[in-house]
Amino acid sequence: DGSEIQGALAEWTADGSEIQGALAEWTGQRTVPNVFIGGNHIGGCDSTMNLQGQGKLVPLLTSAGAVSGKSA
Repeated sequence: DGSEIQGALAEWTADGSEIQGALAEWTGQRTVPNVFIGGNHIGGCDSTMNLQGQGKLVPLLTSAGAVSGKSA
């Protein structure tokens, strides 16, 4: 929708299994993407896409300060 994402992408290291283990401990989910918005665990791709389909993703991102709301 033209919103500008103001986030950062995590860089995967050679030790990805350690990262996946930590994610599983924190969230119960080993798979990626493992999405957090405003410090809250959202879930994976399906959960994120469901939020988008329901029109709830951009408001969550906006309230977290992750999008500016400006059109490109």
